[in-house]
Amino acid sequence: QVQLVESGGGSVQSGGSLRLSCAVSGYTADTYCMGWFRQAPGKEREVVATINNYGDIEYVDSVKGRFTISQDSGKNTLFLQMNTLKPEDAAIYYCAADRWYGGRCIWAEYNYWGQGTQVTVSS
Repeated sequence: QVQLVESGGGSVQSGGSLRLSCAVSGYTADTYCMGWFRQAPGKEREVVATINNYGDIEYVDSVKGRFTISQDSGKNTLFLQMNTLKPEDAAIYYCAADRWYGGRCIWAEYNYWGQGTQVTVSS
């Protein structure tokens, strides 16, 4: 059973930083897409950053240069370092995973999701 558990959310002032973590367990496939998504109140969920088992990384334009997605050496934990946070970054952040079938992970369909962690940014 695949489980993803996020942590690290919180409240920061504009310009601050947070590091989100996602502990992944039970995933056994050789290939994967993993990503961070977010959903703000009244808005649709959007992809933030993705990574595959080859280390290919993509970001949504609004976070490029501010956010960094990474994994630990054992690839059991996914991170999202968020710097220079803006009020518009406030949302519930989710990590997700699924098998990689080729193509861009930023467009992939994800079937495994965490419960989410709240990020609040005050101006």
